[in-house]
Amino acid sequence: MDKKLLQVPAFLETTRLILRPYQPADAPAYYRMSCRNKEHLSLFESGNAVMTINSEEAAAEVIQGFIRAWEERTAFFMGAFLKNSGIFAAQVYIGVVNWGLPEFEIGYFADADHEGEGYVTEAVKGALGFIFDSLGAHRIRLECDETNVRSLRVAECCGFIREGHIHETKRLPDGSFRGDLIYGLLRSEYKRGLLPR
Repeated sequence: MDKKLLQVPAFLETTRLILRPYQPADAPAYYRMSCRNKEHLSLFESGNAVMTINSEEAAAEVIQGFIRAWEERTAFFMGAFLKNSGIFAAQVYIGVVNWGLPEFEIGYFADADHEGEGYVTEAVKGALGFIFDSLGAHRIRLECDETNVRSLRVAECCGFIREGHIHETKRLPDGSFRGDLIYGLLRSEYKRGLLPR
């Protein structure tokens, strides 16, 4: 099957959130979000596209890249917005690892103003249904910094199983090192209901 012909929902709905792909009209708000979150994301998300944005025009270019990736089925970037206000709460990234298996990876971050409120966990749980049911995944992987306690908690709350620890993958400015933890979730585990709902 041609992955570009794959039918995917226009948005996802959870108890408190609407998850949807970004649109060109989101650029001004995405720019403001990037300004608000750079310091917040610098420790664990230094490579995030948000870190490159310094104007509304730059935000528009990033969003155009997200839209192209969605259309080409190479990645799926979704904003998670509060149902009651439309305010941005989190972002979920779904990347294609291998369409042949198929395997995907998932990443996420919370808006600095909404950290610790459970929105990322809720958004990831909503995205898992999209990945397994709409994209037909066999497996999802998740990688996070070994010291990112909040991210580890999200992974474990969403049913991911720790599969490995890669040591000293990053050198810090002070000369010390940090590693990454690798998590995985199989379709069979998800379908058996191991994922906390």
